[in-house]
Order: sequence, then structure tokens, then C-alpha cells
Amino acid sequence: MPKQLKYDKILDALQKLLETKELSNISVSEIAQTAEIGKGSIYYYFSSKDAILEALVERNYEAPITTARHLAEQREISPFTRMALIFQACRNSSAAFLKTQPSTTKAAPERAFLHQKYMNHLIVSLKPVLASIIEQGIAQDLIRCADPVSLAEIVLIVLTVKMDNTLVPSTTDEIEQTISALISLLEKGTENPAGSLNFLMAQL
Repeated sequence: MPKQLKYDKILDALQKLLETKELSNISVSEIAQTAEIGKGSIYYYFSSKDAILEALVERNYEAPITTARHLAEQREISPFTRMALIFQACRNSSAAFLKTQPSTTKAAPERAFLHQKYMNHLIVSLKPVLASIIEQGIAQDLIRCADPVSLAEIVLIVLTVKMDNTLVPSTTDEIEQTISALISLLEKGTENPAGSLNFLMAQL
């Protein structure tokens, strides 16, 4: 079996098991059995179950992150439009992941842990991309900001936490209020006209 195929089968196996079981109750042996490969083969690719999870997180967000990096180079498109497209791609990936998770009360802590992994990967991966787009907006005199990297991080942290709605569960109204406050803060802080960042509300 080709190496990449076996690698993907291991990730597919963990993804499938997570649909019905908590991560803490899944063993490497069970992952190997589901993937229909020997347990020893898994350790050729991964040092631990946590390493498999990290790789699964990266794969599940590979598409939106690749999209984001591509959009960062599309300078003919408005920075705000590119940011909106990036957030929507991430939102779609998060929604797809959420549908695969067990919804029982017992699994809630496990879900929060998994979502924390996903959000951390998303923020770390997208921060330099979003900062680059903000810098381009500054160069075009569309955005005023002294620290694009910090601004990108603030936006990503608030949006991922509120859109994911797992770490701090909130009602739809509460989420809308938070995002509305973020928009107002960003528009004033970057000297953008009111309403210019309303695309962030579309991500809810």
C-alpha cells in the first residue's frame, strides 16, 4: 500500500471513530483495526494518538487555509472581500466538523477539547495570512492600523470562539451582539466608515 494512502487511511479511521466515540476511549489499536492495518504501521507515521489527532486537524482545515493563502495573493480583489471569503471558508469547515461530533452531554468536554485543537490550528495558520491582507489594505489607504499582526489575531480569536460556539456557548443574539461590538471597535480603530466591516456578521 502506498505511504500516502496508508497515512490517509489512519486519519480516516480516527475521523470515523470520533463520530461515535470520545477520543479518550479510542485506542491506537482500534484506529489500526478500523484502518485495516497493523498497529506497528501506525507508529511508522505517528508517534502517538495525539499526533494522529493533530494531523487530522491539519487535514480538515487544509482547504480553507489553502484558499486563504491563495486569496492573499489576489491583490486585485478588495481586502474586505478576501477577508469575507476566508472567514466563510473557515466557517463552512467548522460547520462540517461540528456535524460529525456526538452531541451527548457526556461528550461535551471532549467536544470542547477537539474544538480547541481546531481553533488553535486555525488561528496560528491564518494569522500571518490575514495580517498580510490587512497590510495590503494599509498600503492601499483602505485601512489604518499600526499593528496588523495583533489586529489579525484579535479578529481571529473573537470570530473563531464565537462562530464555533463551543468553548463559550452563547445564544444567537449574544453572538450577534459580540460581533456587532467587534465591528464597531474595528471600524473606529482602523478609521473605516460605518458598515464597511458588516461582512463579519454574514459569518454567523
